[in-house]
Amino acid sequence: MVDPKETINIENVVASTGIGQELDLQSVAMDLEGADYDPEQFPGLVYRTQEPKSAALIFRSGKIVCTGAKSTDDVHESLRIVFDKLRDLNIQVDDDPEIVVQNIVTSADLGRNLNLNAIAIGLGLENIEYEPEQFPGLVYRLDDPDVVALLFGSGKLVITGGKQPEDAEEAVDKIVSRLEDLGLLE
Repeated sequence: MVDPKETINIENVVASTGIGQELDLQSVAMDLEGADYDPEQFPGLVYRTQEPKSAALIFRSGKIVCTGAKSTDDVHESLRIVFDKLRDLNIQVDDDPEIVVQNIVTSADLGRNLNLNAIAIGLGLENIEYEPEQFPGLVYRLDDPDVVALLFGSGKLVITGGKQPEDAEEAVDKIVSRLEDLGLLE
């Protein structure tokens, strides 16, 4: 049996930062090659990096959100590229702006099918939401780590809300342990 923790895969890392000054996004969009800016559709400028692959959402306030990265290292590398591009446009950016990871989305596989009805009853109603007519997954809110796990009948999991990669490992351990205690992981 494969350890479910070995199946954990980071799908998306979302982080925020800022450059501490307002930006004229119209002029940045004109000077920054590859930038997408359509204020009618979205208030921020979108700048995509290819290596590593991510998207930086740059707002007029100077706040920047990086999304789509597959690791925290990729977030830092992507934002370094964005900071350098802004510096090339003579926009002042600190040497090392603070970057805060807001959310890490991971997937994992328990390696066996799950009876979500039995799990919903076993885990108790205070931490779960399960309405199969609305959504095929069971929503399980954990307190420690503070994440939300989506459990699917296939045994696949999606864990969201983590701030560091270890949160997913801890969540998988807790979920496996709880389901084993309930006799629901055969």
